[in-house]
Amino acid sequence: MLTANRSDIGRVRQVNEDQAWVGQLGNGITLAIVADGMGGHQAGDVASQKAVDAFRSMLEQSAAKSDLSVQEGKMLIRQAITQANEAVFELASHNELYHNMGTTIVAALVKRDNAIIGHVGDSRAYKITEGAITQLTNDHTLVNELVKSGQLSVEEAAHHPRRNVLTRAVGTDSHVEIDVQAVEWSPHDVLLLCSDGLSNMVSEQEMLQTVRTEQLELEAKADHLIQLALHAGGDDNITVVILQEAAGTNREG
Repeated sequence: MLTANRSDIGRVRQVNEDQAWVGQLGNGITLAIVADGMGGHQAGDVASQKAVDAFRSMLEQSAAKSDLSVQEGKMLIRQAITQANEAVFELASHNELYHNMGTTIVAALVKRDNAIIGHVGDSRAYKITEGAITQLTNDHTLVNELVKSGQLSVEEAAHHPRRNVLTRAVGTDSHVEIDVQAVEWSPHDVLLLCSDGLSNMVSEQEMLQTVRTEQLELEAKADHLIQLALHAGGDDNITVVILQEAAGTNREG
């Protein structure tokens, strides 16, 4: 699996409150997570780091078995995000500086023929295949709820002043509802995880064109996406993780 992991503070923020991690296990499973933290003075970067650490430590141990089923993978993603929620909530509960801090999470567990996606908040997962891009996740935001209920159009939502208000986040409550799904995965597919610093600034068409550009290596594609978000204003931290099967290699197994 080829992977790229890029993050940028953007043009406005004083601190990068995004965190991302990609890991590959010996059994052929690739793990990835993007977390976009929020809170008072530097609490957001503490929340996202704490969440990523908790997620990583659990899955590096638990997902390493050789014949992980889809159901087991879904359960593990759910457990890892639950563990991240508990870790952030506990820290916030015992430290006044971190009161009410939280973070989004979008995470993936990718194996040979499927990818399991878990998410809370408005960081997104996209699947790019055969010249098409599909948003896999459903933003947990106030504005998205208004779109779903027909009170706002998609166009209105894109520019709504409260579009960043979350209805769910990791670490703000003792329990969190987590969306988990499995999607088919083939060697031609590309998975893109990002914080809203990318998805609010860069269109799906621009994402698709960048990922489909054959002249660029995967890391250069991630860099280009960040540059597009910066050129569009860069008013938030920007984080991009891209996963793609090693193109043109014959892989045994």
